[in-house]
Amino acid sequence: MELHDHLCRRAFLGGSAFGLGSLALSMLSQRALSMSPQDPTPTWQLPTAKAKRVVVVFLSGGLAQLDLFDEKPLLDKRRGEQLPPSVRGGERVTGLTERQGGLPVVGSKFRFVDYGKSGLRMSELLPELGSVADELLLIRSLQTDHVLHEAAMTILFTGTQLLGRPSWGAWTSYALGDQKGNLPEFVVLLSNPDPATPLHPRLWHNGFLPGRHQGVPFRSGKEPVLFVHNPPGVDDKLRRRQLDALHRLGELEAQRTGDPDAAARIAAFETAARMQTSVPELADLSDEPAEVLEMYGAEPGESSFANNCLLARRLLERGTRFVQLCDAGWDHHFMIPRRLPEKCEQVDKPTAALIKDLKQRGMLDDTIVVFAGEFGRTPYCEGPLAFDSYGRDHNALACSVLVAGGGFKRGHAHGATDEWGWAAQDDVVHVHDLHATILRQLGIDHEKLTVRAQGRDFRLTDVAGKVVPGLLG
Repeated sequence: MELHDHLCRRAFLGGSAFGLGSLALSMLSQRALSMSPQDPTPTWQLPTAKAKRVVVVFLSGGLAQLDLFDEKPLLDKRRGEQLPPSVRGGERVTGLTERQGGLPVVGSKFRFVDYGKSGLRMSELLPELGSVADELLLIRSLQTDHVLHEAAMTILFTGTQLLGRPSWGAWTSYALGDQKGNLPEFVVLLSNPDPATPLHPRLWHNGFLPGRHQGVPFRSGKEPVLFVHNPPGVDDKLRRRQLDALHRLGELEAQRTGDPDAAARIAAFETAARMQTSVPELADLSDEPAEVLEMYGAEPGESSFANNCLLARRLLERGTRFVQLCDAGWDHHFMIPRRLPEKCEQVDKPTAALIKDLKQRGMLDDTIVVFAGEFGRTPYCEGPLAFDSYGRDHNALACSVLVAGGGFKRGHAHGATDEWGWAAQDDVVHVHDLHATILRQLGIDHEKLTVRAQGRDFRLTDVAGKVVPGLLG
């Protein structure tokens, strides 16, 4: 009977959990350590870096670039005419507009204006961004791989529409290393949630990278991080004893199993402890000068995109590497003449203020600011076609993105779409190319920034992407 106990299937599997299983976990742990950004010379590190940090202003829903960044006089002249099949080149349209039986083109209701000394041409809806036009690179020729929100968002933030991959911010945190400051390396700020296009946590997940590289969502208002304060009846001394005990238990677990997640939990507890003192001071915008609050349009204690922009600057100057500013409500299938001005008013002033503020503090040169949606919109109308009521469908072939700082060109428009605004045709930039170029400015070789998981090597740019010298100053 005793021999049977040793040989039975359950006993074998139980023993393997601490035998072969622990050996495998130990090997995985060693592999993770061997690829750690704490190594003196990571293989992906380039000799020079122009930037240290990134802010992504993500406007969820898909920007109507033909109303904001990509003026097309032909659409005004041919208003109401069908988009010629030859322009589409056999490319499918989405089911939403297939059902309406026609693809009448529509120009923009809004005027375009030459901004700055560079004469960068953008919509009248963005006068504040226009005031910093000479700091902006406008990419009019970006393309992505999908026209559905979830897939396109996932491509923008993880490099693929497949689930489970690390996010852009997690890759950046992993590659640049842990500064061991009082705040997370990667922070996510959310505003104006839209139930129609919810933002899934996979957009800031660590995937198969160590858990400490996952984005930490902060909220606007008085308590940006839930439960960061001690609970009633627990003082700092007792909390310290609890954390010390958890630290010892975590070390024992890591030694016993070799599980890398055990080390990640230890790091998470320590970061949380440091945040107890740093976050309340960070979130208190009332100590900002009145002129700074006015510049952003921020109101201390409120929840808003403007407050998040100011909070982003405070995070960056305190050592956070990657800030993901997400604003929802940009999916304009209908009523662009009414809805787009409302959204632009929410983001125009605060985004321009962030760029101005970073420049005034000497931080713009080594900070990359990206202003983007997950895809663009079509030149043809969706829904009723009227001067005061038109919409646009999703379009992956023509997107516009703004980039500022970090060694990118200033006061420059890159690339162009065809005269109908259907697809990028000159100096096309794929999302993978944008990732590769931004990583390059951070001093990272995107082809060498790889991690082996599930039997193959993975990277943010998957098996594609190239650095685009034409984007760089």
